[in-house]
Amino acid sequence: MRWWDLERVMELEEELFPEDAWSRGMFWSELAHARGGDATRHYVVAEDGPRLVGYAGLAVVDRTGDVQTIAAARDQWGTGLGARLLTDLLTAATAFECREVLLEVRVDNARAQRLYERFGFEPIGIRKGYYQPGNVDALVMRLADPATASAATASAATVSAATTANGEPGEPIEPTAANTASTAHTANPATSVQGTETHG
Repeated sequence: MRWWDLERVMELEEELFPEDAWSRGMFWSELAHARGGDATRHYVVAEDGPRLVGYAGLAVVDRTGDVQTIAAARDQWGTGLGARLLTDLLTAATAFECREVLLEVRVDNARAQRLYERFGFEPIGIRKGYYQPGNVDALVMRLADPATASAATASAATVSAATTANGEPGEPIEPTAANTASTAHTANPATSVQGTETHG
């Protein structure tokens, strides 16, 4: 993701998260830490031709990755775009030499939880009332050793792209300082994922 993507990112952000969308300033702040040798962020966008259909971001502190956001346009749910975005974040976490990756997901978003479990994330706790204004709890999930997970899931995504799209659609999650929105399970070869540079 680069600054010139923000107009399209904001359109999708406000469509998916009307109650608590990130501001343009929040994205600017994240992107300010996404380039150069001291980068602590990794942000990507997914495009289907000229259209931006998804985006995702990872923050890193003390070799712990934190999924900040994953979002996909509603018509992309069930295409595997979410899995491809998450694979990209885990590949970045490996480049950052993360020992673990954390995320929050709504307790009522079973589809997203199944996606994360497929990638090896395990539940480690609950954050009460994390998602506002709905006062919905967040399930905190942890992935140990993202290097192993990213290699395995990247292989699976490549195979899926050549075969079928058999996953279930996911649901977006309200973005906050550290959260994620889920999408689907298998790769969509027609959709390109383009990212920022990371250190390494």
